[in-house]
Order: sequence, then C-alpha cells, then structure tokens
Amino acid sequence: MLKDYYYLTKPGIIYGNVLTAIAGFLLAANTSIDLKLLVATIIGTALVIACGCVINNYFDRDIDRIMARTKKRALVSGKISVANALLYSTILGILGFTVLLLFVNDLTALIGLIALVNYALVYTFSKRHTHYSTLIGTIAGSASIVAGYTAVTGQIDSAAIILFLIMFCFQMPHFYAIAIYRLKDYRAAKLPVLSVVKGVRTAKIRIVLYVLTFMLVSSLLSVYGYAGYIYLAAMVILGLGWLKVALTGFNSTDDTIWAKHVFRYSLIVILGISIIIPLGGLLP
Repeated sequence: MLKDYYYLTKPGIIYGNVLTAIAGFLLAANTSIDLKLLVATIIGTALVIACGCVINNYFDRDIDRIMARTKKRALVSGKISVANALLYSTILGILGFTVLLLFVNDLTALIGLIALVNYALVYTFSKRHTHYSTLIGTIAGSASIVAGYTAVTGQIDSAAIILFLIMFCFQMPHFYAIAIYRLKDYRAAKLPVLSVVKGVRTAKIRIVLYVLTFMLVSSLLSVYGYAGYIYLAAMVILGLGWLKVALTGFNSTDDTIWAKHVFRYSLIVILGISIIIPLGGLLP
C-alpha cells in the first residue's frame, strides 16, 4: 500500500525537478551554502511537486485506463480510492507550502503555487484539447530550477530568467521524443500531441530547433557573467551531442527506437545541467 502511494506522486518527476532545484540553489549560493535552507528548499519543493502529481493522477484516471503504460496506476486499478488520493494531495500541498513559507521565502512559495496550478490544472486540462499543452506544461517543469535560485536570492533577476529558459528549451525535445515513441498510446487516448496532430516529421523538426535554441540560451549564463568558459564549453559539447542524435532522425528507419535515443540522451542532458550549472560560477 505504501508503495502505491509513493508511485502516485510520480517520483521520477520529483527527482528530476529536485535535481534542477538544487542546481539553481547552488548557482545562487556560490560557495556560501546554507545547508538548512537547502534542505528546506528540497523538502518543500518535493512535497509541492508530489501534490501536483497526485492531482494530475486524479484528473487523468480516465485517460490512464486507455494507455498501456498507465493502466496499472493505483487510481485506475482501485488500489487507492479517489477520496484518499485527494486527501493525500491536500496533506502534501499543505506540508510543502508550510515548509516553503516558514523556512524558505514567500517568492519561492509563490513560484511553487504557480507551478502547481499550471501543472495540476492548466496543463492537465489543456492536453486534452491542444498540442500547445506541451508548451504550457513546460512552465511547471521550468519552475523548480528558478525556485532553487530564488530560495537563496529572494528575487527574480536575469540569471533566474535564463535558468527558466534553459529548462524550457530542454523540456520540449524531451517531451516531443516521448510523444513519438508513445504515439500509439496518445492516439488511443485521443490526446492531440504534436506527433499525432502535425505528424512525426514535424515533431522531429521541432526537436532539432529546440535543441539549437537550448544551446543558445544555455550560453547566456556565460554571456551575462554568471558562469565561466568551462561551463560554456561543457554545455556546447552536451548540446552538440544531443543535436547529433536529433539529426539522425531524418534518416531513421525506426522512429520509435530513434525517439527513445533522443529521450535517453535528454536524461544525460538533465544530469549534465544539474552538475555543470552549480560549477559554472566557480570555474573559469
């Protein structure tokens, strides 16, 4: 039973976002790291994300029954009741915002609230009606790194905006790749993702364009003096590797396998972001 509640929070999403939150925190902190503040930021952010994921599971249970990868989720199978899921999400949300308000700062809590509403409500409902839902959903996915940064600074500055843009551009190829290799699932659920509405080739083109944009915006931390040249070189190498994988899609004989390669490389990218960004201001 505890395992079912654990997976209801979509731990993969939590871990990925917490990693980027830590990256934003460490970039802002430089060498002056407040461990208590860092722990509070991690716990508060994780709980708010968990709250949003449970709400998303609640609203998506009709879709989840149709798709192969989600039909065994606890709310679909009945292992967790709707009432218990809603109570669970409420407790998670109250705890998360309490931690952020008491031990971090109001701005970071506000960012968490915006991300929660964006993901749990706006994105959840928009994905049933428009392929632009991917764009909408990236707002929540880009908020964690900014929340980590503002936990230290207490303000939105140019670095916070650049961090947001880096994560925004990272997520688009990541999600378009999923929409290609999970194409059958999305068609079955009648969800209008880009690969369904505009076709796989259009999604491939968008992936390449967003990877290029990711490389451009990631360089801005160096341009504006928040990171050094070693950071810039590392991000360029990371981006070029992703671009190479993306471009092979135009000669691919199996789009599903290719899309999985793009997705897997995106996991390397997010790990790279989480390591390189904190070091960016410390190295030449």
